[in-house]
Amino acid sequence: MDDLKPLAVFAEVVEAGSMSGAARRLGMSPSAVSQIVRALEQQGGVTLLHRSTRKLALTEAGERYYPHCKRMVAAARAAAESLQLARDAPSGELRLSAPVGFAAHIAPALAPLLAEAPQLRLRLLVDDAMIDLIDARIDLAVRVGRLADSSWVARRLCDFAIILCAAPDYLARHGTPVSPEQLPMHQWLALGQDTTPAKSQPATMLLDLRSSDGEQQHLRVDARVASNNQVALQHLCEHGLGIGRMIHAEVQPALESGALVRVLPDWYLGSLPVWAVTPNLEASEAAKVRAAVEYLKRHFAKLEASTPS
Repeated sequence: MDDLKPLAVFAEVVEAGSMSGAARRLGMSPSAVSQIVRALEQQGGVTLLHRSTRKLALTEAGERYYPHCKRMVAAARAAAESLQLARDAPSGELRLSAPVGFAAHIAPALAPLLAEAPQLRLRLLVDDAMIDLIDARIDLAVRVGRLADSSWVARRLCDFAIILCAAPDYLARHGTPVSPEQLPMHQWLALGQDTTPAKSQPATMLLDLRSSDGEQQHLRVDARVASNNQVALQHLCEHGLGIGRMIHAEVQPALESGALVRVLPDWYLGSLPVWAVTPNLEASEAAKVRAAVEYLKRHFAKLEASTPS
């Protein structure tokens, strides 16, 4: 494509009404402006401007040519303004990915942002699979647990405590464990990724427990039920099918309502990091991504503050 600068200079000359006026607007010398316009005329083989000592006037060819140049300049300005808007104010579509269990946090986290930024739209992709950010054109992903090595940028949002839970009905039927040694005798619910499968035998799950006074216990339990979905496991747990390893922030409403009870409340199973992952460096991020990360941080910080340590 030919250099578009001469077209912009010509449009500025017409807008300003003189070579000197256009030169002032463009930060150029009048002679440089005149040379550009003359070269444009020579290239096209037509005269675009009638020149006199008092004023400039468009020729017939110039009148046909000018509207196209004007639209080009307007389009270039609009493009620059759109980039500035993307950099300075949350706008456009924010494509956000989150695992199924954490999708419920997106609404309370980003609702204030969406209310404050009417030009911002949200497209939420809920999937426990590790969506490729580039292929799916994801601006921001909420990821949980250990992250694989990649060139993506990860910022820690919070750490959630992992606890043991069961339904009151299950504990009434099977008894409430009072020590870690009693845990292998119970029925267990587990995420498939946390289990070790064995041929013709139940899948097993390793429990690394730490007491409030620092004592540690390492146990292996059989998983009667395994699932690839944490939300499904919580529902199974609430229906009395066994003891489950749960994220405290996820089951807190169920604990408060009595649907679940904490098992061995003086023992913990470590914590689970929650990350905001983006495909770009922070310095080059759009305003919509920077704002979303900040609002997610605020939301998850409140949840982290309410979890046991």
